[in-house]
Formats: sequence, structure tokens, C-alpha cells
Amino acid sequence: MASEIQIEQAGSVLTITLNRADKKNALTNAMYGTLADAIEQAAHDDAVRVVVLQGEGDSFTAGNDVGEFAAIASGMHSGERHVHRFLHALAKSALPIVAAVHGKAVGIGTTMLLHCDYVLLAEDAELITPFVNLALVPEAASSYLLPLRIGHARAFEMFALGGPLDAQTAMAWGIANKVCSNQTLRADARRVAEQLAEKPAGSLRAMKTLMREAEALISQMDAESAVFQERLGSAEAKEAFTAFAQKRKPDFSKIAQR
Repeated sequence: MASEIQIEQAGSVLTITLNRADKKNALTNAMYGTLADAIEQAAHDDAVRVVVLQGEGDSFTAGNDVGEFAAIASGMHSGERHVHRFLHALAKSALPIVAAVHGKAVGIGTTMLLHCDYVLLAEDAELITPFVNLALVPEAASSYLLPLRIGHARAFEMFALGGPLDAQTAMAWGIANKVCSNQTLRADARRVAEQLAEKPAGSLRAMKTLMREAEALISQMDAESAVFQERLGSAEAKEAFTAFAQKRKPDFSKIAQR
């Protein structure tokens, strides 16, 4: 819903705020649609020079709404999944994107940061990638980008074990640019965004385009999506989501590998 995504432009900086704090900013299909629209429209708006992503409440985002995922896994959800439009928009965007992250950034809350150009983490930030724990696979081209950024060993640990990565470690590993206090997070992000907005916009866009192979990233996203969709319908995913709903530890020991 539009109210769950706040969009505000001040000067040449467009700020997009995840505003579903009562659900830890868990992302629904409708929210992805609004995010995709905002990123796509900003890319064609000469008045926008920088985009800032942030979240309300005590978390950046809890990732995908698990209730919707359970519905998809059971075949009860149909129609376009706007997450694909959002991810493609991130991959294609030549605009500088600044992320201000506090609290938990789960799943896509972490992987979207690999498409942001300047990432600020509050001291309490935790990056969590629980895809395998949910019997799924990484998305957002993160199966390519994360090992490229931090190395195979660290990326495998993040994906396979799904434990939280604290802010200082994330910065040391190269996922973030800066760690700041929760109190100054938004002000610091705004300051960086305004500094970027003062640069020659054409040069900045050209530089970012040269630094990223958008079509290669989209190809990886599409490959991940196909496997992700397959995994959603698996017996392992059914057990994972059932266990989540029943607040118990999942048992994958009796499920045949495939």
C-alpha cells in the first residue's frame, strides 16, 4: 500500500521510507510495486539526483512478508510478483542510491544493499540472510555480488548459516561505508546525499553505469528467481514455513534431497 511506503522529495534528493513499522517493515507485493514505481520514475526525472532508502520503527526491514510467502508456496497467491520489477529497477538505476540502515535488515533488506552506492549502518544494525534456513536461495543477484564483494568463504557463511552480521563487521568486510549512531543516521545519510547531489549528475551516472554490468546482474537475478520459485514449492520450504508458523525448529532430516 502507498501508505506503507513514504516518498518525499526535498531539493534533488528523493527519500523512500519503508513505513510498516508494526510488521518490522516486512515487504508485501504491493509495497514492492510502489518501490519499483518510485525507483523507475526517479530514473527518468531530471529533478532527482540522489535516492535515499530508509525505514521507520526499530528495523530497516524484516525482509519478505512470510505470510505472503506461505501463500505463494501453497499456490494460493497468483499474479505478478513486483519484487522482480523492484530488483530490476535497482540493477538498472544509474542514480546514486544511499541506504540508511538501522536494526535488522533481513533477506532482501541485506541483499538490496549490494545495489546501493553508499551504505550507512547504525550501531545496532544487523544484516541477516536466512535464505537457506527457509529452504530457499539468495536473490537480487547476491549469489554473484556478495562473494564478489566479501569473498566466497564469508558469503557462504552468511548464506548457509544465516547468522546476524553486526555493523562494524559489515563495514570491515566492505558491505557498508560507515557506521554511525542511531541518533545521527538519517542526518548523516542526508548529508552524503546532498554532497552527491552537488556533483555533476551526468558524470556521476556515467561513472556508476561503467562500474556495473546491469544486464549481467539482471540475468543472474532471473536465474536465481527460477530456482527460488522452484524451492518455494519444495517439501523443504513447506516444512520451513510450517515450522515458522508453529514456532518450532524445522526438521529437514527425513526430506529427500533434490
